Amino acid sequence: MSTITIDQLNFAYDGQAPLFDHTSFNLDTQWHLGLVGRNGRGKTTLLKLLLGQLPHTGTITTKAPLNYFPQPIADPSQLTLYALQADADFEQWQLEREMNLLGMDPDLLWRPYQNLSGGEQTKVRLALLFVDQNAFALIDEPTNHLDVTSRAKVAQYLQQKSGFIVVSHDRQFLDTVCDHVLAIDRQQIQLFQGNYTTYATAKANQDQQEQNEDQKLRHEITRLNKTAKEKAEWSNAREKTKFGDRHVKNSGGGA
Repeated sequence: MSTITIDQLNFAYDGQAPLFDHTSFNLDTQWHLGLVGRNGRGKTTLLKLLLGQLPHTGTITTKAPLNYFPQPIADPSQLTLYALQADADFEQWQLEREMNLLGMDPDLLWRPYQNLSGGEQTKVRLALLFVDQNAFALIDEPTNHLDVTSRAKVAQYLQQKSGFIVVSHDRQFLDTVCDHVLAIDRQQIQLFQGNYTTYATAKANQDQQEQNEDQKLRHEITRLNKTAKEKAEWSNAREKTKFGDRHVKNSGGGA
């Protein structure tokens, strides 16, 4: 077991508002983590920060090697095996082992990578990702180009793996593969234990509580403003009464 520690992480692209502002959390590399958040909130950016590809302040500490999906393919015209070996060091049997777990025909390795379907390209790169069984995987949108059957197979495959962070908009997929959720919200990253449904329920309760607190605060502000207005009106009325009394007294003294 290893740990990834993020302490006081700050990051912003030039000229833009911060994506992360003094956020801190710890991750166990055995966890199956789903990374969620609205588009443009920093999911892929967080993966790049973990890989050390972007400048930032704060610290990111891990002893575990990190591997990223999707890997670049320098020459997709090559046979698939050679196209993958151009950017990674592995034995053919290691890749075939992972392909077998994904239900793939190893003969695909002897076809040009560019001739594979989108789903086949996705699955063969996932197989490559887990050739190193000691690495912690950072998986960005693996369900793209996958049909329903392939998504189920990939979900089953990931359930067997030791630890990863996966980004996906497929809630059912996240429910199947994740036991923890990282949620990016308002420049912070929150950690939830459980799958996506557990997170969504907890988040809805949290949002409702915040809404109730906000409504209570608004009512209190309205009450205080009303009280202040009433006191001001009472004070003005008192002042007018005083001036009125003085005017009466002054008028009586001059008769």
